Amino acid sequence: MTSQGYRIAVVGATGQVGTLMLKLLRERAFPAREIVPFASERSVGRELEGGLRVQGLSEESIQGFDIALFSAGGSTSGEWAPRFAAAGAVVIDNSSRWRMSEEVPLVVSEVNPEALDSHQGIIANPNCSTMQMVVALKPLHDEAGIERLVISTYQAVSGTGKAAVDELLDQAHALLHEREIEPPDAYAHQIAFNALPHAGSFAPGDDHTDEERKLINETRKILGDPDIAISATCVRVPVVNGHSEAVNVQTRRELTPQRARELLAAAPGIRVLDDPSASLYPLAIDATGEDDVFVGRIRRDPGHERALDLWIVADNLRKGAATNAVQLAELVHERGLVHGSGAAAAA
Repeated sequence: MTSQGYRIAVVGATGQVGTLMLKLLRERAFPAREIVPFASERSVGRELEGGLRVQGLSEESIQGFDIALFSAGGSTSGEWAPRFAAAGAVVIDNSSRWRMSEEVPLVVSEVNPEALDSHQGIIANPNCSTMQMVVALKPLHDEAGIERLVISTYQAVSGTGKAAVDELLDQAHALLHEREIEPPDAYAHQIAFNALPHAGSFAPGDDHTDEERKLINETRKILGDPDIAISATCVRVPVVNGHSEAVNVQTRRELTPQRARELLAAAPGIRVLDDPSASLYPLAIDATGEDDVFVGRIRRDPGHERALDLWIVADNLRKGAATNAVQLAELVHERGLVHGSGAAAAA
């Protein structure tokens, strides 16, 4: 890096997460001398906040970057992430394209930052539901080992995209005014005042959605323990932003609720809100706009002497996506893992 900082690409810069990545790079004062937004052809030339102008992806336009933050979908990442990496950039990708590739580290900043050291140009950002959960599970796993997880998610519509948010609000407005709603488009059924046991997509022949499979497979990879038994049900709920999760954690060794509270309160990136008698517990509306993971309702599972129940909430667009990506960029900087051509070109 030169004294002026890194040259950063943000691919998918006009989407919900990409827009937030740009904002966080400014808010967190990331050492960037230039930030270049990329998006689809229809957005090329558009001026964003701060006077940044959107570029299109081409072999010429992707040259000379140190770090590339991707939030543009799996197909775009599959095609362009290797090209950015070959041109010398460290790619931090928010799609599912590279997460389970053996040669690609899947990293949460508070959980397994050491995995960054083995990167070969591409680093994967986990799924939003996995992300917030493993932040809370890490200190418990270190202390007592995790044997089994039973997970139920309550996922906000912002995880699907802006069109889903608009659909929820339009349906709610119509129903409250006793008008017929338009046929659903973002989801298979009406989402307003409803709960859909169908977050993600069903692959042919699979009775689990891809969201559920991500929770299972990504959790094992991040925690480095393929033997953890995991059951997951992902539910889409009529919440605009902020994912909530009820997680039953069966440990290999005894772990009391009080000790779990102490471990969680001392862990980075976690806020414990756990006083049910005072109606104090994590809420999606309170987590929105925050970068921490909130944990509460920590209690013994009365059906198993080595199991605890947790309620875990986080902003799925921030910690679940954009914040962790920027935190990973900060870590590759701090650990001296950026060897791109952007700084060299500027020297």
